[in-house]
Amino acid sequence: MKILFLIFLLVPIIEIYFLIEIGEVIGAIPTVFLVVFTAVLGVQLLRFQGLSALQRVQASMARGEMPAVELMEGVVMLVGGALLLTPGFFTDALGFLCLIPPLRQKMIRSVISRFIRFPDGGGGPSSSQSQSHGPRTIEGEFHKIDDD
Repeated sequence: MKILFLIFLLVPIIEIYFLIEIGEVIGAIPTVFLVVFTAVLGVQLLRFQGLSALQRVQASMARGEMPAVELMEGVVMLVGGALLLTPGFFTDALGFLCLIPPLRQKMIRSVISRFIRFPDGGGGPSSSQSQSHGPRTIEGEFHKIDDD
């Protein structure tokens, strides 16, 4: 709860600081133009990448796979788009970082490895531990016994 309070307090202060500093260097009108330009550019990038992510989701579903990573990418892009629409240079920088595909995928892998634990102690299908030991298979036989 305290961290959320700090974010809501510090982000506007950082934004105001950058707006004043950049405004002093390039002037008020160019600063406003630059803020609007980054928002428009960010929305266009988000639109393009969002359509690409949607196509990847559809392709995964057509193959019968769960498009979990693609959906998480969509969430990160949505957050990036919201940051880009927020006026200011600091939030624009964070928003653009969310739209860089390799960085976005690294953030998602980091979140997955931090919050999702796999039963074998590995990090899922791409972890080195599960690749070095191979898949775990338990073989056996069973017989159905009727109670009648």
